[in-house]
Amino acid sequence: MSLTQYYTASSLDGFIADPDNSLEWLLTRMSEDDGPLNYGAFIAATGAMAMGSTTYEWILDHEFADKDPVDWRWPYDIPCWVFTHRELPVIPDSGIVFASGDVGAVHRAMVEAAGDRNVWVVGGGDLAGQFADVGLLDELIVSIAPVTLGAGAPLLPRRLELKVEEVAQSIDFACVRYSVVR
Repeated sequence: MSLTQYYTASSLDGFIADPDNSLEWLLTRMSEDDGPLNYGAFIAATGAMAMGSTTYEWILDHEFADKDPVDWRWPYDIPCWVFTHRELPVIPDSGIVFASGDVGAVHRAMVEAAGDRNVWVVGGGDLAGQFADVGLLDELIVSIAPVTLGAGAPLLPRRLELKVEEVAQSIDFACVRYSVVR
């Protein structure tokens, strides 16, 4: 049975991006490629993903900013649903589906597409919260960086009861896997 997981990094004070939606604070940190709760093992077990429009636009701005749109190549080889109420640039041959409204209806399609693999809610925190609100979020996997931002995009702007399942260190990060208490 697949899990729906929110896999992300956070500042110590609970922000996934600074007030300008920048991740510069994160990109200077070191982690072990094959360390605990690492991205490689996580993505290998992932069959579909959901992301919010801010995350999608960050990828557009940072991966494709200086490239002609015909040269854009989506960095993921799994189906992706981008939740937005706006029209956004389309990455050719990406297989991205733009969605809006109730996450529950889209979640069914994501689970079907994922097969026996997991569903990744990549960001942001409010989108993960929408999955949690309707009982569809199973786990949070958070790498906590040794920095405070003071403000920005919150990790998860909801009250949610969690159970610690795993704690580890990967160089600069405290890595924690939580299950959602239902």
